[in-house]
Amino acid sequence: MAKRLKGNAVVGQSGGPTMVINESLVGVIEAAKRAGAIRRLLGARHGVRGMKTGDFVDLKRLSAARLAQIAKTPGSALGSTRDKPDKKYCRKIFEVFAAHDVRYFFYIGGNDSADTARIVNELAGEAGYELRVFHVPKTIDNDLRTTDHCPGYGSAARFVASAMMGEDRDNASLPGIKISIIMGRDAGWLTAASSLARRRPDDGPHLIYVPEVPFVLPRFVDDVMKVYRRLGRCLVAVSEGIVDTDKKRTPIAVRLALRWGRPVEYDTHGNAQLSGTGILGDFLTEYIKKKIGKRAAKKLRIRADTYGYLQRSFAGFASPVDRAEARLAGRMAVKYATGADVDGSVAFRRKPGRRYAIECFPTPLASVARLTKSLPRNYINRAGNNITEAFRAYAAPLVGDLPQIGAIG
Repeated sequence: MAKRLKGNAVVGQSGGPTMVINESLVGVIEAAKRAGAIRRLLGARHGVRGMKTGDFVDLKRLSAARLAQIAKTPGSALGSTRDKPDKKYCRKIFEVFAAHDVRYFFYIGGNDSADTARIVNELAGEAGYELRVFHVPKTIDNDLRTTDHCPGYGSAARFVASAMMGEDRDNASLPGIKISIIMGRDAGWLTAASSLARRRPDDGPHLIYVPEVPFVLPRFVDDVMKVYRRLGRCLVAVSEGIVDTDKKRTPIAVRLALRWGRPVEYDTHGNAQLSGTGILGDFLTEYIKKKIGKRAAKKLRIRADTYGYLQRSFAGFASPVDRAEARLAGRMAVKYATGADVDGSVAFRRKPGRRYAIECFPTPLASVARLTKSLPRNYINRAGNNITEAFRAYAAPLVGDLPQIGAIG
């Protein structure tokens, strides 16, 4: 029989915010209010940083009306962090936990947050501090192992697909070559979602490039000009993390920054900052101009945009399915942690059948922490410059309805 551990709980949010991360927070709060094993639920401001300093807010006191409002709000309501704790850091956390009788630790975040949960869990065991640790999945990158998909992805994918629909109409109005850089450091899930924008055979994006396939510059220019000659325009979606044939798989954007003498920022988990800079889009447009020649380039509209951080926390644009599943993930984390002597992460799997439905299951922290789930090869075409119908079938239920647009002819 599972041991019933009683005490207080702490919840924190970590990593990049999303449109639905607060749905997961509210799910944790709702379940904790009903859990007899949890007396108080403390919200840590800015994740483990708040846990180290004891910067808490009592979440059980929040009214149902306030929670409903918070759930619909993008961004991390408690604040976020990218701190990676070590033994000294965790020692301070456990001192604070002991002072507040914290016995349950819920951490909402992606791969690196799962790794933080793993570190806290292992060091708590070494320190002899009894603690239940559960990770609540969140990432717009959709690259957590084990789970079918991640809360946060469906909403960001919905934004990308809708934005690309608008970009396609813009590109058709003033024809030219347009390149859009989309988030995705290690995996192309979010960039692949741009394919959902297509409604007619000639709709863009006409080309899509993801990190899973080596990016070859001369081939890229050939691809673009082939589409341009056929349609008189070309709309391209490119993952910020594309890599070429470099064996170290260093993102092209990082190498460009180093070559051009620009600083490259790294977080405590060793991740290079790729978003928030237009360096990759600028390089690709200039490369096309150089390869086609000055005379031809003068006749062409060649532009680039970087979607940047808008993809993460665009208010009022969350996918209904994503909102419901994010809330469910928070509730299930509390259920699993208080129902048995177990630590881990919440994962989803699809139920068989024509109608979309999922079920939750717990998975060990080690199966999620630090690891990345790449876009399957069957979701990418043979040429490596587009996305297949198999991906569209996978992603469509997560994204939900997209805007209805039309054309004269």
